[in-house]
Amino acid sequence: MNTMRLGWTLVHFLWQGGLIAAAYAVARRFQRGSNDRYLLGCAALALMLAAPLVTWRVLAPADAPYVASADQTARVASAVPAALPAMVRAEVPAVKDIPWLRWAVTVWLVGASLLSLRLLGGWMTAARVRAGARRAPAVWCATVERLRRQLGVLRSVSLRVSAMVQSPVAVGAWRPLIVVPVGMLAGMPAAQVEALLAHELAHIRRHDYLVNLLQSLAEALLFYHPAVWWVSGHIRAERERCCDDAAVALSGDVIGYVNALAELAGMRQVRLGAVAANGGSLADRIARLLGESRPAARKHGTAAAAVLLAAAAFGLYGQETPRPSFQVASVKLNTENPPNRILRPMPGGRLTARNASLQQLIVVAYRVQKYQLIGGPSWMETDGFDIEAKGDGDANPNQTIQMLQSLLGDRFKLALHRETRQLPVYDAIGAKGAFHPPAPEENGCVPMDPTGPPPRGALPCGVPRIGMSGVIDAAKATMPQLVMTLAMVLGRPVIDQTGFKGTFDVHLKFAPDGNTQGLPGGALGAAPPDPDPSMPNIFGALQEQLGLKLTSSKGPVEVLVIDHVERPTAN
Repeated sequence: MNTMRLGWTLVHFLWQGGLIAAAYAVARRFQRGSNDRYLLGCAALALMLAAPLVTWRVLAPADAPYVASADQTARVASAVPAALPAMVRAEVPAVKDIPWLRWAVTVWLVGASLLSLRLLGGWMTAARVRAGARRAPAVWCATVERLRRQLGVLRSVSLRVSAMVQSPVAVGAWRPLIVVPVGMLAGMPAAQVEALLAHELAHIRRHDYLVNLLQSLAEALLFYHPAVWWVSGHIRAERERCCDDAAVALSGDVIGYVNALAELAGMRQVRLGAVAANGGSLADRIARLLGESRPAARKHGTAAAAVLLAAAAFGLYGQETPRPSFQVASVKLNTENPPNRILRPMPGGRLTARNASLQQLIVVAYRVQKYQLIGGPSWMETDGFDIEAKGDGDANPNQTIQMLQSLLGDRFKLALHRETRQLPVYDAIGAKGAFHPPAPEENGCVPMDPTGPPPRGALPCGVPRIGMSGVIDAAKATMPQLVMTLAMVLGRPVIDQTGFKGTFDVHLKFAPDGNTQGLPGGALGAAPPDPDPSMPNIFGALQEQLGLKLTSSKGPVEVLVIDHVERPTAN
């Protein structure tokens, strides 16, 4: 009876799986390298998959019919005992029917079916991610190609962006691609992004997608044995360590890579089942890269533990405290309603605001645009506040920004989190094919001092200036700087699709209209001057004067979601 045969196969695997796990545990103590431990874990899991197959074969009925020749039958007929009557054989099966064993098989079938459905759901999610992902900017595609050659990945690898993922993931076995959230490409330092891309390319080079598929299949079929999950967890952890080593070896920057992992700790990952060859504790991975020890008995690391370890890493390498605070701060509700004004954080830890809304303060504190703020009460835009704050006299503008964040958290009880959402965007493309902006002039700007105030009169290099009359000036600007400025003026994200990497000068003149609500006049509460009817709007000016075209579309945008906020407490 196949049901009883299957049941005994499952029962026998209880001791077989434990024996294989014990042998694996002993052998693992003698393996030092992550790759050796990874191969050992794969071998142990393969034995666990093979053991039930062998048991099933061994438990095959021994009374299967045997067809002999007439001559053989004649020679042994006298030596063969008579077979039982058919009715007796029917009443006494070869394997005794055990009710609890039938229940065990039923439970196994239900569990294996549910996990198989989860596996199928992961595959379907991966298919949706692959179908809905958009091609990444050309500059990052070229970066992936360069990293692919450096790592020795033989297959071509595509890079795409998607709102369905909030951390990078390698998808596909035969036509692999890397899918990343668009916020990662725009919001993280380039060196950290390259290290994370190298990590995913290492997965592709090692064929981890296919191995992980077989691994997930073993988990689905042998889910009832804890040793399977234990060995499988080791495989995932060692696989991530191998790819971490490859990424660090390529970048040569351990701390930068640790910081990138800490950024991933707070990101929610879409469940791709067998598709995403990832796993392991981020806390353990960070601790290992930093050379720290971790307790032997532990649960799988969580995002919070990874963030704590990352904070410890900053302390070990002499970093500043996470977020300083103002020494003295006054926050009052404005009742006179003058034009609003925010004095940008200056050296010396000083900040002054007049009739500034909380929305404007968040934009300054977190260096985002208005369109990147989601949620919150209406008074965030309508109520104005007067702020006088003073911090450490040696603080630089970046530290003053952090003080403002602390102030918003302490006095406004501001709590927020980061997401990626599909929003209206503009794609920046060449107006007539390839984008060829004018070359920058020599000595056309002065270097910008990041620790001091902006220079007066002269144009700072790489820092666009916006005039309320409809002027954008920049010298030695890059495409990321230009699209950020355009996004500020238009109040909508602008995504660079030109692939242009160099620097150029910009002197853009246009007529302000309803599309340019982000001009400085709106922030200051003053109406812009009447537009010159002979001047084109910003879209026409970009095409005529710069050879750049903006097209409307939808794309993934990283936003800040307001979880909680209160009116400020009294001074």
